[in-house]
Amino acid sequence: QVQLVESGGGLVQPGGSLRLSCAVTGSILDNYAIGWFRQAPGKEREGIASFKWYDGSSHVADSLKGRFTVSRENAENTVYLEMNSLQSEDTGTYYCAAGPAALSLLVQWYDDWGQGTQVTVSS
Repeated sequence: QVQLVESGGGLVQPGGSLRLSCAVTGSILDNYAIGWFRQAPGKEREGIASFKWYDGSSHVADSLKGRFTVSRENAENTVYLEMNSLQSEDTGTYYCAAGPAALSLLVQWYDDWGQGTQVTVSS
């Protein structure tokens, strides 16, 4: 089992940037993928990006490419979500999750979830 803790959320003005962190502990194996998701009030949870642990490959949802990137720094057990040019529509609770190694953005692909971190984009 894998434990995940998100951090880095907060209040940011439109056009600003945030970097979210997902600290991963537990039975870390190379055949894992880490997914980033978000959920706005009254809306379904949607996939943002995924990252394969063993080869560092990643995928970002088409609608967010160019603004969001996902990465892991060297041997750290932390996956980052860099968000730029934030807009009010990006407001929501952001989650990371662990699942089998595939660049999936499907909620049902992932088994273990963090508690989420709130991102609010407002002036």
